[in-house]
Amino acid sequence: MLFSSIPFLYYFLPAVLLLYFLSPKKLRNTTLFLSSLVFYAWGEPIYVFLMLGTIACGYFFALGIEKYRKNAASRVLLILSVTVSLSSLLYFKYADFFISNINAATGLSIPLLGIALPIGISFYTFQILSYTVDVYRGDVPAQRNPINLAAYITMFPQLIAGPIVRYIDVEHSLSDRTSSSEDFAYGARRLILGLSKKILIANQLGELVKIFHASQDKSVAFFWMYAIAFTLHVYFDFSGYSDMAIGLGRIFGFKFMENFNYPFISKSISEFWRRWHISLGSWFRDYVYIPLGGNRVKKGRFIFNILVVWCLTGFWHGAEWTFAVWGLYFAVLLLAEKLFLGRYIDKNRIVAHLYVFLFVLISFVIFDAKTLPDALSYIGAMFGAGEYPLANAEFFYYLRSYAPLFVIAIVGATPALKHFIGKTQLGRRLTLLEAPVLCILLILITAYLVDGSFNPFLYFRF
Repeated sequence: MLFSSIPFLYYFLPAVLLLYFLSPKKLRNTTLFLSSLVFYAWGEPIYVFLMLGTIACGYFFALGIEKYRKNAASRVLLILSVTVSLSSLLYFKYADFFISNINAATGLSIPLLGIALPIGISFYTFQILSYTVDVYRGDVPAQRNPINLAAYITMFPQLIAGPIVRYIDVEHSLSDRTSSSEDFAYGARRLILGLSKKILIANQLGELVKIFHASQDKSVAFFWMYAIAFTLHVYFDFSGYSDMAIGLGRIFGFKFMENFNYPFISKSISEFWRRWHISLGSWFRDYVYIPLGGNRVKKGRFIFNILVVWCLTGFWHGAEWTFAVWGLYFAVLLLAEKLFLGRYIDKNRIVAHLYVFLFVLISFVIFDAKTLPDALSYIGAMFGAGEYPLANAEFFYYLRSYAPLFVIAIVGATPALKHFIGKTQLGRRLTLLEAPVLCILLILITAYLVDGSFNPFLYFRF
């Protein structure tokens, strides 16, 4: 079930809210858990059992890890827990990738399994992993109530596309939380703003990306417009989903971490990744990078640690070599900044912003490409390789058509509007119009949804 759908907004969500707030406080986690199962089963009825089995394993392993924490059995149980969780992820997400590469390398013809990827498996697997690791470290006690743990992992606001919510951050809220009218209002506002990002901006930019791919009359300028459109499409699609998840969580009394913090205003790639998909970056930092030794090791080991983390980050996004190269691309940039480049880009703010803009655009061309040759071809075309004209009539037609949307998207991707509203007298007066503006946005969103266009979230495939 999609957040950006009529069934969710006008049937499922109102019914869940009614049941949830009518339920006694002790049964609210049960209501949330059962509602989340319905939400997931709407599109993945078979894989509900896979998710429940994974949760059950995490529950019992964590109890055992805590019980035997003072001896070697605890470490054995942790290894088993990690193995079980990762085995499921590797099988469903990467089995065909490994088979196809073995076939290509050896000339064999091992048949592909053709396994469908369970929605959200990357997200809930990482949540279970972080939970059992935190129990092993002694950062949190094992959860005795299986319903509370299941409610945390299956919670529909963040189940299928994040952000990656850690147990340690919601442990207290699972057993003792309140849902105030202020929280409800804040959550509804974030939900509508997230829907607006997705439906009114991301989907429209996605249409331009489709037009570009189908075009037989490309130009250098059109390649650049495509790169900008796709980059903004990814940002508004995923940050929009994160806004919706954070808003829905707040309605139910949970405070999820922010997942995006205006990444396009960054002055370095390091800063960009502190602002982009924050929950994923912090997860790899705390559960992979730091355990490997982080930066408190010799230079050679530090370089190895960065390469490992970013190769894994790339592969987390998908079982394709383009994603691995995308991750390693950022590893090289981050290493360059740490070792020598940082001291130069820090000297000139304009140069720093242009540097981030250029390399982030290139990264998302790689991210979108079907194959590595396609990525190299597109990047080459952006810089004049090939027989493409500098610009043509098709480029100017779509530039005129999409110029207002680009302006809205670019302004919306920066804190300019937020600063205007918060720091100017006119902006503060405009906040009085917030309620009617949100209502208008909801009407527009509904009109787009009634139109019936399919609008899956980009991160569902991860």
